[in-house]
This record gives sequence, C-alpha cells and structure tokens, in this order.
Amino acid sequence: MAESDKKLSRSERKAAKKSARANRGPRFKVIRDAYAVTKKEKPYIAALLSLIFIAVLALGIMIGAILGRPGYAAFLSVPFAFLVSFIVFTRAATSAAYSTIEGQAGAAASVLMSIRKGWTVDTAVNVNRHQDMVHRAVGKAGIVLVGEGRDGVKILLNDERKRMERVAPGVPVHTLICGELSDQVSVRKLQRAMKKFPKKLSMPQVRELRARIKSVGGMNIPLPKGPMPKNIKIPKRP
Repeated sequence: MAESDKKLSRSERKAAKKSARANRGPRFKVIRDAYAVTKKEKPYIAALLSLIFIAVLALGIMIGAILGRPGYAAFLSVPFAFLVSFIVFTRAATSAAYSTIEGQAGAAASVLMSIRKGWTVDTAVNVNRHQDMVHRAVGKAGIVLVGEGRDGVKILLNDERKRMERVAPGVPVHTLICGELSDQVSVRKLQRAMKKFPKKLSMPQVRELRARIKSVGGMNIPLPKGPMPKNIKIPKRP
C-alpha cells in the first residue's frame, strides 16, 4: 500500500511538472510577441534595457563597495536590475501596443477587451455605415458606453444611452468618446478613465443587470482582439 502511494505521489509530481511547463509556454510567447511589437516601434529597446540593467547593477555594486560588502550587494543587485529593466520593458511594450492601434477603427474595443476584471464588454452594440461605433461595458460603476468614430458617433451614443435607460432604469449610464480631441478620451487613457467612475452597484446587482441586458439582445458584431477590419460589412438595424 505504501509503495502504491509512493508511486501515486511520484506520478502526481510528474503531472504537476508537466502542467507547469505547459503554462510556462504561453507566458513566454506573450513576452516574445510583446518584444517583437516593441522592437518594431522602438528599435533601440534592446540597447536601452541592457543599459538600464548594467547601470542599476553598477550602482548597487558601488553602494556595496562603500559599505564594504560588494559581493553581497552584487548578489542583491542582479534581481533588482532585472526587475527595473522588466518594468521599463512593460511600459515600453504598452506604449508600443497603443501606437499600433491609435487612429484605427476598433482601437477602443481592443483596449476595453484587454481590461482583465470588473467589466463585461460587448463590442459594436451600435454601428453605422461610416464605421462609427459604440461599445458597452457593464460593471459596478453601471453602464459605460464608449463611442469611436466621426460626428455620427454622438447620435449613436445618444440612441444607445436612451435604450439602456429604458432597459435598466435607475442604473448609472456613462458615455465616453474615444479620440484625440479636447473633449474626448485618448486610447492611452481609456482604461484609466474607466477606473475613475464611482462604483454604485453590488456584484448581485451587476449580475442582474448583465442578465437583463443579455435578455434584451441587440446588434453586437464580434470583433477580433485588434482594430476592426475596414472591409467589415455592417448589418442594418431592424
């Protein structure tokens, strides 16, 4: 019995290691893809990260030498230098990702779909033939309607706001227009703007709101995780 338990635990350990290796693959792929995008937008990124790593490491060793512990300081400085370099890389990758989608149809949808928690996002819930569109996010702040496009987007936003007010009376409905004008929110600041809305609903209320909106239905064009293709066919509203 003891031997079978031992074999079982060994097999479990093997399964755990295999699972860990499988999970490691997608993470490295994400980092590799992010680096490729960043290098395309910022060709100097490799030199910059190397310079930051060396500078932080040298600074740590210098401080350690002053304190009389250069070896110990070098040991601590290596992971710290890697951390600082990775933080800089993350910010550069984010900036590069925004640069690739700015000004393209569906850019706001890409940003909204990248929000990891707290919001349920439906893209292109209202669209016209000029590819002006409205996306809807539902969360504890209520309903946020995000428009992107030209002048026609204001009409779409107003129509969708009235529809949401009929579907969910009493629920806060916020509107934003994603763009570069003074009264609009840029793609880079969209996630930050979403976080600023005050939370008014509890989770049970949010679930009830999502179910109510889902039951009503409406136009919703599935968008890929990226700018919307310019040749997409927009169905006519009934």
